[in-house]
Amino acid sequence: MSEPVGLYRDHAVVLRTYKLGEADRIVVLMTEHHGAVRAVAKGVRRTKSRFGARMEPPTHVAVQLYRGRSDLDTVAQVETVDAFRAVRGDLLALGRALTMVEAVDQVARDRPTDPQLYRMLVGALRTLETSDSPLVTAGFLWKLLALEGVAPVLDRCAVCGATERLVAFDPVEGGVVCRDDRRGQPLSPGALDLLRDVLGGRLGAALAAPETPATGEVDRLAVRATEHHLERRLRSVGVLDGT
Repeated sequence: MSEPVGLYRDHAVVLRTYKLGEADRIVVLMTEHHGAVRAVAKGVRRTKSRFGARMEPPTHVAVQLYRGRSDLDTVAQVETVDAFRAVRGDLLALGRALTMVEAVDQVARDRPTDPQLYRMLVGALRTLETSDSPLVTAGFLWKLLALEGVAPVLDRCAVCGATERLVAFDPVEGGVVCRDDRRGQPLSPGALDLLRDVLGGRLGAALAAPETPATGEVDRLAVRATEHHLERRLRSVGVLDGT
């Protein structure tokens, strides 16, 4: 059943924008109560636009939108809730933020509404504003996979069920694999412990862990597992890799 025509308000994170005509942009928003919304921000590319940078990823906004009879809504009013200035001032942090919003942009297309996904994204962006742990983004991606129903198998070999000598992670099999069934990416015991913390309700402890080769493993594996699930590369990861 289609939504009624008229004005509505919501909170949202700007996921993506692209040009429309001479001065407008189409913005993709992850809203709290209306799922992923595509809307036109009129005149936003003009120097004197009253919307300006408020309509750029990964800004968190309070927005009023008009729903007409076309596929695109129209941005009527917008106020900044979180500008994430510290994130924008750090290229690495911005790359991590854009990786999260890019992943949400992909999964939200199939979700008419998902307040939990919205809250997860806002919470992760706010954490990224104050934490330089590489596991902020990795933790978000792993939890996003869990929300999608594809949480990795971590307590046993995803191939044979063995509970010992778990030495690698294979996105195709959907989890860790033992020495006899080794494939995918090598996984150290420290990285496996961190993964279990992230997905076992101990994310705070994982974020407090010092940066080590194990945190790098978990970070890289999160990206690979997410890309496997999405069946596409995450373009923002080039910033994370320094490319």
